[in-house]
Amino acid sequence: MTTTLERPKRVRRLPSQILPNMIPPSLLYETMDGIPVYRKGYKDVLRGKKSLEEIMGASALQSIIAYYLTACIAKFIDEDQYFVLINESGVHIDHRNNLSNDVAIYQQDVLTPEMVSTKYADVPPKIAIEIDVKAEFEDLTELGYIYKKTEKLLNFGVEKVIWIISSVEKVMVSTKNKNWEVIDWSKDVEIMDGQFFNVLEYLKKRRIVA
Repeated sequence: MTTTLERPKRVRRLPSQILPNMIPPSLLYETMDGIPVYRKGYKDVLRGKKSLEEIMGASALQSIIAYYLTACIAKFIDEDQYFVLINESGVHIDHRNNLSNDVAIYQQDVLTPEMVSTKYADVPPKIAIEIDVKAEFEDLTELGYIYKKTEKLLNFGVEKVIWIISSVEKVMVSTKNKNWEVIDWSKDVEIMDGQFFNVLEYLKKRRIVA
């Protein structure tokens, strides 16, 4: 009986310092202060542990929440006055800052129909909504990233930034010159103009246990 020994598979090791030219543009999520911000899990892609598609796609829970929010907004929004942008819509603040939003509500007198193009919007939405942190970074905690991104959006002219954080079942709301609100996602949270959403209520209605 002959035994064949398999050669151990080589594991791709990342260098101690990952240089930007080693990372394909497809892994870029945002640019903040001129520094590339990569998609969460990008190192696993570089190591060959995951495919690009695996880290680009939202989880089923994130997708359900995004659908719920857009459905809520669709019930009250005046389509003659607002655009609702989804699917990581880009926001060009300046040449050093290109951010994205999961859901963004724009006034049509700010983002006029003539300004809609294949490029990032370069005017602020009225409301920006984020569902979880989708970026990975070396020198910031997730909370630090949330604060920094939110401040940039508010300083750009966004009226309200809403973060839904599924891992802790909280909603964080920030408006210009006001304290942050951290709200349990079992509570009603206002989007705008007296219109509210309630994440837990919707999940229970759909028999989803987060």
